[in-house]
This record gives sequence, C-alpha cells and structure tokens, in this order.
Amino acid sequence: MDKDRIAGSAKDFAGKVEGAVGDVTGNAQTQAAGRTREAAGTVQNLYGQAKDAARDAGEAAVGYAKDAYANRSETLRGGTEAVAKRVQEQPLGALLIAGGIGFALALLMTRQPRRPPQRWRYYG
Repeated sequence: MDKDRIAGSAKDFAGKVEGAVGDVTGNAQTQAAGRTREAAGTVQNLYGQAKDAARDAGEAAVGYAKDAYANRSETLRGGTEAVAKRVQEQPLGALLIAGGIGFALALLMTRQPRRPPQRWRYYG
C-alpha cells in the first residue's frame, strides 16, 4: 500500500469530520474547508491507487519476462520440432513457401538504378 493512499484516506476522513462539524455548528467556512480537505484526500488516495496499479503492472510484466526467459529453450525447441514435422508432412508446400519468402526478400533488397533528374525545357 502506498503512503499517498494512507495520507489521502486520512485527509478524506478528516475532511468528512470537519464538514460534519461545520454542518452541526452552521459554520459555512468550516463546512467549506472540510469539503476541500475531503476532495484533496480523495485525489491523493486515487493518486496512490494509480501508483500501486502501475507498480503491480510493472512487477507482473517483469514476472512474465522472467518466465519467458526461463522457458526460452523449451519454447524454441517446441517451435523447431513443429516446423520440422510440418516440413516432413508437406515438403512441396514448404519448398514453395521458402521460395516465395526468398523471392520477396530479393525484391526488397534490390535497389532501382539511379536515374538523373529529368530536365525540363521551356520553349517560349
């Protein structure tokens, strides 16, 4: 739990008490100060909750990354075995796919020859 959440809850509670005292005594200034303190406490509490949520999300992402890193060899091995099995089952399809990928890479890697800029002639 974040310290902003604790302080925000305390301010919220103190603001409610101060507002109630203002209601009972009929003092508008105390009432307004209580409502202001209550609103500030609520905002600080929400800020603390957001910080907690961000911290929890970061810790969860780190946990997922550590798990993925720990299981990387098993995942890679499983993927390699699945691809090898698919190639053994359908060698012609695998050959066509590999050729298509090679052709696409060749198109991407070749560059068009440079042409000199076109000159415009004006007759007039």
